[in-house]
Amino acid sequence: MPTDGPIIIQSDTTLLLDTHAPLFEQARDALLPFASLEKSPEHMHSWSLSPLSLWNAAQAGMGPEDVCAILGRYSRYEVPANVYRWVRDAMGRFGKVVMKAYTPLGGNEAEGQAPAIVELSQARLRLEVADRRVRLELAGNKRLMKYLVEEDSGFSLLLLDRGTVKLELMKALYPCRDEAPLLEGESLPLALRHSCRSGADFSLRAYQLEAVRSFVGNKAPGTGYGTVVLPCGSGKTVIGMAVMAELSVNVLILTANSQAVRQWIAELLDKTDIDPALVGEYSGERKEIRPITVATYQVIIWRPDRDAEYPHFSLFRARPWGLIVYDEVHLLPAPVFRVTAELQAVRRLGLTATLVREDGRESEVFALVGPKRYDVPWKELEAKGWIAQAFCREIRIPLSDQRGYEYAAAEKRAKVRLAGENPLKIAVVEELAKHHSGEGILVIGEYLSQLADIAKHLKAPLITGKMASTDRMTLYDSFRSGELRLLVVSRVANFAIDLPDASVAIQVSGSFGSRQEEAQRLGRILRPKKINSYFYTLVSEMTVEEEFSVNRQKFLAEQGYRYEIERRSPEDSLPAPAASGGY
Repeated sequence: MPTDGPIIIQSDTTLLLDTHAPLFEQARDALLPFASLEKSPEHMHSWSLSPLSLWNAAQAGMGPEDVCAILGRYSRYEVPANVYRWVRDAMGRFGKVVMKAYTPLGGNEAEGQAPAIVELSQARLRLEVADRRVRLELAGNKRLMKYLVEEDSGFSLLLLDRGTVKLELMKALYPCRDEAPLLEGESLPLALRHSCRSGADFSLRAYQLEAVRSFVGNKAPGTGYGTVVLPCGSGKTVIGMAVMAELSVNVLILTANSQAVRQWIAELLDKTDIDPALVGEYSGERKEIRPITVATYQVIIWRPDRDAEYPHFSLFRARPWGLIVYDEVHLLPAPVFRVTAELQAVRRLGLTATLVREDGRESEVFALVGPKRYDVPWKELEAKGWIAQAFCREIRIPLSDQRGYEYAAAEKRAKVRLAGENPLKIAVVEELAKHHSGEGILVIGEYLSQLADIAKHLKAPLITGKMASTDRMTLYDSFRSGELRLLVVSRVANFAIDLPDASVAIQVSGSFGSRQEEAQRLGRILRPKKINSYFYTLVSEMTVEEEFSVNRQKFLAEQGYRYEIERRSPEDSLPAPAASGGY
């Protein structure tokens, strides 16, 4: 019989959550540990159950009966029997294989010192597999048996193959329960300050504290590795520092670019009691290895030619790290996946605004860095004032007749650029910039020639990857201080740039409908502030950009943002501003 339950459970394991139902918030919180939020528009949120989401819940200690009880409690209609059966089958696979210590991790434990990673090359782990049928199935898996040695009631493997074996087990649909110990790393006392060195009061927000607890746990087997998913502007760096304070060990932090490296260092010096002499920068400009070292992904994966080794991989073994922080973990390059597979004995924290990867390698983040430990819908943080309220609008602009002819005759890849660099977008950018005059405006795009033209029309500075890092920082500092109110930026500003006063983003071109890029660009304007934020996307009408925009819109809709579409011609004047201050 129908009830007023907020969840509609369908036989294909998808869930619809009614935002107007009385128990909506309770049901949403109950779903978070074992289901994945797919879309969160105004009325019905879409969730899904997947093996990955259920295994994540199992890793956190939930059982299939816990999940089934929650589904039954909040379901509006009778739960389809096949859903219960599928949940039990999927979660029943987790823990069929248990990874445990086999040999000591080094020779100096008795002295109370953590062994260096370079001493672990011969250490081994064991896989306990109680179910004989599962043992036979794994023994017949040629990819797995490259790394395993069959023994009584299980297998053994090299410690350095720990990550690779976990990934292969997940592909075989037998995710292991990893109970092998983690290295403590070299001690480094560290504490958060109650007031910043800059003079501002400082304390963890409730959700930041929850994120830290979800990662650190009680330091028992199965904790100390995983990913925290929160929007830009919500304080992921603060969460990373709080985890560092909880563990108080040597830390290697990997991030997107040299600007992000310096922001991490500035935050550490402002909000912790760390001695500046203990913090090092490892980038293209400097090669400092200190108890806390902040490096870029780019320098880590540099090599002199395609056939050479990666010389900077030695950084991973330069010290007995107790924690590796992967900032913007969704950017993790394939070579870093490889070395991360060898570093499974080290605690690993991933930080990101979205785990969406256009190459579909989210499962590798799960297996090698760790499962999602914490996630909060963006609109929930907006409602509580922790991130800015944002309004999103797509403005569709036609091509001129001449460019339309060029577009029609062009090859597919050329069409993308012809649409992206539509010259009629410039007039719209000028009018939007005029309307929001005095606010912090970022014009963001993909093509440097287009951005140069826009910067010329707006008489604004242009920041690209070709600009010297020091010059970029000077312009960012001028924007932060209010001296500059308008910047034209390339994709170099997509990641890890802290511009708290930015309230308007005008996106003139992008990367083939990337949802990941959409999340990052919206994130540039989500720092909480006294005024609302506006995110404009300019799209060439009746071109491939319309197709790309549909994919990009999905991310915004999934996060609960209304996405308005306006069609206009170059002769149209912009409509009068709405009461909210946008168009």
